[in-house]
Amino acid sequence: MKKIKVAVNGYGVIGKRVADAVTMQDDMELAGVCDVITDWRIKIAEERKYPVFAFDETFQKNMKDAGIKIEGTLIQLLETADIIVDCTPKKIAAQNITQYRKLNKKFIVQGGEKHETTGHSFSAENNYETALGLDSTRVVSCNTTSIIRTLTALKNAGLLKKARGTLLRRATDPWESHLGGIMNTLLPEKDIPSHQGPDAQSVDPSLDVITAAVKVPETLSHLHYWNVTLTKNATKEEVLDAFDKSSRIAMINYGDGLPANNSIKELMLSLNRPYGDMYEVALWKDMLKVVGDELFYAYVVDNQAIVIPETIDAIRALTGIENDALKSIQKTNASLGIKQSFY
Repeated sequence: MKKIKVAVNGYGVIGKRVADAVTMQDDMELAGVCDVITDWRIKIAEERKYPVFAFDETFQKNMKDAGIKIEGTLIQLLETADIIVDCTPKKIAAQNITQYRKLNKKFIVQGGEKHETTGHSFSAENNYETALGLDSTRVVSCNTTSIIRTLTALKNAGLLKKARGTLLRRATDPWESHLGGIMNTLLPEKDIPSHQGPDAQSVDPSLDVITAAVKVPETLSHLHYWNVTLTKNATKEEVLDAFDKSSRIAMINYGDGLPANNSIKELMLSLNRPYGDMYEVALWKDMLKVVGDELFYAYVVDNQAIVIPETIDAIRALTGIENDALKSIQKTNASLGIKQSFY
């Protein structure tokens, strides 16, 4: 089997996870990782024997001076790769795509970029088929990914009429907690809908979804509360059956000692997940309520991990190495240990 050669530009929170995930696929190989940093983060890539590239010759000199073995620059990495996953900071990727297009390379950007950057936004369980053979796509953000997963499950079961959600968003990434963020306050986003609702509609325009968001003083994850109007009076069992059709939604229970995001994070660490990551949407089964045609539920989103399986599936879709969404999802799930029940 010919393996797809994947380059990762940006070896940060998402990039290092994408690189690790690529090495776990039997139909992909990591061509290398590219960055501009000289600290411990890129040295971890060296430790893992990933080929390391610098963004340009200036950064190449800086990285070499710091004792990092450099294989070349981004241009040289792109020449060897079939596809590039850009995991650089927000708005940087939009500046990089000129190089990707000049070399006629397929590429994936992350949710921090605008939909217009690629003209296609991706979520594996919703629109895998529409990404087949495209030159580029955008894997939507962590919050949007969770919205698409849960609402797609309800839509596919014929239960979804409209959805209204409130998002409690982590203030910053955990490793950057010392640099900023908020403390002792709550910061509501001024605009309703917040950007996640329209972002979900960039994947599936048929969704009637409105979101509001509040930034909260914690860094572990996001918490969502949803009120969904169903197409009919339904039972809790019907709703649970709909969610069960998504292989990337895992049910959890308050009664199992999982009342908060910190206890869920501890569970992931206890399961020996890499970085304590949770790729699934963790949805409280014993909190979920159905009243006539109204559904209420809440879940937790791991902002650092949920987009990783989506990115792997997007690689397969764009390169055409797997045309069947379900087969790609199953393959990715198996490699990353994604499950619908944690224990």
